[in-house]
Amino acid sequence: MATNNVMAKAGKVLDMMGCLHESLTPSAKRIADFVLANPADVTKLSIAELSQAVNAGEATIIRFCRTLGFKGFQDFKMELAIELSNANQNEKSILDTDVTPEDTAELIGQKLHNTINNVLAETYNLLDFQMLEQVANAIQSCRAVYFFGVGSSGVTAEDAKNKLMRIGFNVDALSNNHLMYMKASLLQPGDVAIGISHSGTSEETTKALRLAKEAGACTASITHNPRSPIAEYSDYVLVNGNRQGKLQGDSIGTKISQLFVLDLIYALLVKQDLAGTQANKMKTMSALDYS
Repeated sequence: MATNNVMAKAGKVLDMMGCLHESLTPSAKRIADFVLANPADVTKLSIAELSQAVNAGEATIIRFCRTLGFKGFQDFKMELAIELSNANQNEKSILDTDVTPEDTAELIGQKLHNTINNVLAETYNLLDFQMLEQVANAIQSCRAVYFFGVGSSGVTAEDAKNKLMRIGFNVDALSNNHLMYMKASLLQPGDVAIGISHSGTSEETTKALRLAKEAGACTASITHNPRSPIAEYSDYVLVNGNRQGKLQGDSIGTKISQLFVLDLIYALLVKQDLAGTQANKMKTMSALDYS
């Protein structure tokens, strides 16, 4: 599994801190929160100054940096400075503020537009594209692929089912926990099970993926937290973004980022068999033509 190898890189430091936030210790969360709120200031602080600001020992700060994959605090600061220097600080998202009574429909539309751009950029930063290709390869050669998800993630699972069915895959999506458990327990080697859970803590989806893995299926998850419970039962973990304002909660930003990952998988599957997928899509389109 790749969950223990998640490491931040230049240009991805802030996004990676965000996706790992829930798996950090309380002291590490304090450090992450301070860095996320004051990234430019942190690049100018000594480790002693940061220690005082976050009420954590210097050794704790070093462990925090190593958790993210850096050698130490200086390495972390350097990569953070590179990221900030490459970012346009004058284009801070207006979604840092919530909707106000004075907002016009046009301004709210701009806020929605910005949050979609932001969450797509974050997802692009967090995705392991080599792993994405491995998931597409597993689906390409599988006997059947099943998507599991509850709530809004269940809706996303149905969308994925619809897209893959159109190009000829043996696919299903389940969002009822009892049905998920029964189907997962009956999977076999050669099947692929993909769990969708933004938080990675959905008990139903995690159990379904565990049962699928125990049955011998290849498993993957789409989640914002690569060290969450669902990742423990995933052969492949695809990380989606979460950069959104209070306006969105876990609504449009989450949905768009999940769909982006699934559309990338869809595009890779089409690329692997252009003629076959095109022929299957024409057949399914023809079947829906009632004229």
